[in-house]
Amino acid sequence: MAQNVVSVSQLNEYIRGKLDGDALLSGIAVRGELSNYKVYPSGHHYFTLKDEASALKCVMFKSSAVRLRFRPENGMKVIAMGKISVYPRDGVYQLYCASMAMDGIGDLYAAFEQLKAKLSAQGLFDPAHKKPLPKYPGTIGIVTSSAGAAVHDMLRILRKRYPLTRVLLLPVRVQGAEAPGEIAAAIRYANHYQLADLLIVGRGGGSIEDLWAFNDEQVAHAIYDSRIPVISAVGHEPDVTISDYVADLRAATPSNAAELAVPDQDALRQNLDSMCMAMTTALTRQVKAARQHLQVLSGSPALQSPTGYLEQRRKSLELLQNRLVSAETRTVERKNRQFIELTSKLDAMSPLKVLTRGYALVRRENGMVLKSVRQIEPGERIKVSLSDGSLTAAVTEKENAE
Repeated sequence: MAQNVVSVSQLNEYIRGKLDGDALLSGIAVRGELSNYKVYPSGHHYFTLKDEASALKCVMFKSSAVRLRFRPENGMKVIAMGKISVYPRDGVYQLYCASMAMDGIGDLYAAFEQLKAKLSAQGLFDPAHKKPLPKYPGTIGIVTSSAGAAVHDMLRILRKRYPLTRVLLLPVRVQGAEAPGEIAAAIRYANHYQLADLLIVGRGGGSIEDLWAFNDEQVAHAIYDSRIPVISAVGHEPDVTISDYVADLRAATPSNAAELAVPDQDALRQNLDSMCMAMTTALTRQVKAARQHLQVLSGSPALQSPTGYLEQRRKSLELLQNRLVSAETRTVERKNRQFIELTSKLDAMSPLKVLTRGYALVRRENGMVLKSVRQIEPGERIKVSLSDGSLTAAVTEKENAE
């Protein structure tokens, strides 16, 4: 029996034809865990899908990889869709992956969580970076679609609440592949030319796919880099996008953004009326107090009769002068009496007073007062002071008292 001999290439091509012709294998979805995930400079992605018992080599070409909504990582549970075929050069079958989704959650949600974690780590959500909104914005820039209902709602509310503000519309596409670039460019354009005091960036409600432009990294960085405060107003209240986290303020809806952007003119009028009433009351009290003070002054004697007031003050001055003179006279007399008393006491204690009673003061020639005969010797000269003069004498003899 003759055996059919084929080359390796023929066998691989035969097997590939069999696999490509299998309806199940030409459009299959495989669940597994990512392993050995690598992205080559060419843009192609190579990886392995595995479970507890087996592994499957996979490839996703660049044309398919650019449509990924999340960043695949080793260990992720995914569902890979594509076809099973043979790579003839290596003679191994593999999955040619056309799309991929997270297992258990949508790929858009996975992409949202990945970008959220990345930007949070970079500090784009830091509350310290958020800028306060102007209280009375002169110009508000709205970055949204000019055809949507959201812009008309915002314009209506802004005109109603605060017609003094000027509104500048920066029309952009808010969904589709070109939308993120246009939104980011409009924000940077408004900053470059300082077109507004406040920016509202957003759109009306829709699906997560419709709102995806506001989950784009370049939009997030444009909002973060904006020197103009930004309000993010995307979708309805339950919708949360990356731009909501980065913006200086998140509004539940575009209409809510318009309400947050400007004050209410009715509330301002009420506040002004209240302040006006308070000022009127305060001024009335001041005028009343000033009038009462004027009445008190008008009753003053100085104003009613200036000459009489001066005469009264002159008499008061004379009375005060007389009191001062009288007090001074009494003080001088008291001091004189004290002086006489002290003089008498001093005169009574004076040594000269003693001399008038027959006593004498004897001193040596050097002025030393003699208190004892032992202080002088015969032959020395002495000076004797009496009440009416002094004598100079010589000691001829001394005699002790004993």
